Amino acid sequence: MKLLKIMLLLFGGLCLMGMGCTDRNTEPEVTLGQSEKSGDDIRIPHNERLHLSTDKKWIEQEGHQSDLIRLQWTAERAKPAIVWVDEKGKDKTAIISHDKANNPEQHDHKHISFETTMSPTGQYANQLFTRFEIPFDTDISEIRTHSSNFNVMSGILRVAGESETNRDIQFSVSGEENETTPRWAIRADSTKESGKNTGADLQFIRYSDDGEVVDSPLTIQRSDGNVGIGTNDPDTKLDVNGDKLRIRDKYTPASSIAACSQGQMAWDDQYVYVCVAQNSWKRTELSSW
Repeated sequence: MKLLKIMLLLFGGLCLMGMGCTDRNTEPEVTLGQSEKSGDDIRIPHNERLHLSTDKKWIEQEGHQSDLIRLQWTAERAKPAIVWVDEKGKDKTAIISHDKANNPEQHDHKHISFETTMSPTGQYANQLFTRFEIPFDTDISEIRTHSSNFNVMSGILRVAGESETNRDIQFSVSGEENETTPRWAIRADSTKESGKNTGADLQFIRYSDDGEVVDSPLTIQRSDGNVGIGTNDPDTKLDVNGDKLRIRDKYTPASSIAACSQGQMAWDDQYVYVCVAQNSWKRTELSSW
């Protein structure tokens, strides 16, 4: 504390001698000093810049000498933060990293979070709220958003991975302590890419209540666009692995030359109809047995 006060006096003396600590745009007597808030904060003169630079590397064995700003928590539930405030001094956004939650009954947070204020008219008016968080002390970080929508504007949302690995977009239910249990996934699968556009087929995956894979009810092959329902290896444009197909609504063509496209099918109480060419229907009579 004594050292800090000595530094403040030295800086203040330099400023009084006109050596660069004044506000160039307003009053010249603005000097480096303590903040009006409680504590031993240091205030940089208005419109002055704090410029930090280094020629050191970020190497653990050498002590991470390029960390020009270091924030440390020295109590279990402390939260070092960088905060942005409006012209009235009200908090608006913050970057915070900490270990323990404010509430001892909550699970450990162990994350860095980006926070912004809630609506001024909502239930938690003007309170800072975590929008984006990245956990630490984990080999794979489960990055999360809260009360946030993610938009890609005129760009690409990409899920990339090495060949012969699954690349998933997953739909899950959330539980306690931010745990999730999958329900569905859209997957570019791990099928080997051996040339001629083979491999990395698109699948829809369904999961059981306990989050285990049940099957892939829909597959689209990348090589030929064949669609499989209940099969991962469709050999026609639509390959259904089942014993029934259903067309729910009946339809009776007005005549054998009624408008149709080749391949359309229809049925009514007496016939099954097939469009064999443009605007050309054929039918076969149904009978009981």
